[in-house]
Amino acid sequence: MKYMLLMQFNQLSNLPPMDTWPPQDIKDHIAFMHETNAKLVEAGEFVEAQGLAEPDQARIVRAGAGGATVVTDGPFPETKEFLVGYWILDCESAERAIEIAAGFSAAPGPGGKPLNMPIEVRQVMSGPPEDF
Repeated sequence: MKYMLLMQFNQLSNLPPMDTWPPQDIKDHIAFMHETNAKLVEAGEFVEAQGLAEPDQARIVRAGAGGATVVTDGPFPETKEFLVGYWILDCESAERAIEIAAGFSAAPGPGGKPLNMPIEVRQVMSGPPEDF
């Protein structure tokens, strides 16, 4: 089954933005992510992973009156959490996806301390639920 792991950043946490971390801490964090991804590739569970641009580069798009495109630019100050990256995994169970998410949550941050960032785990649906 495929699962999407969504890495969230919470502005209410005490975690400083990554661009303020010491350079070695950033290198260590990125190395951890690369090493963990490589292990998932080797295990045959890795499908895809991407980091996302900052929320101030986001655009919210809606269909307006008469189908006209309405675009709202960021940043969105009312947003306390935002998505910073994701993984698509193909693993045997939700329990395995949760185990992997816990590992990513413990990625090192400033001073090597685990970030303990929230990672949302959601199954990727291959079609509508059977009862539809």
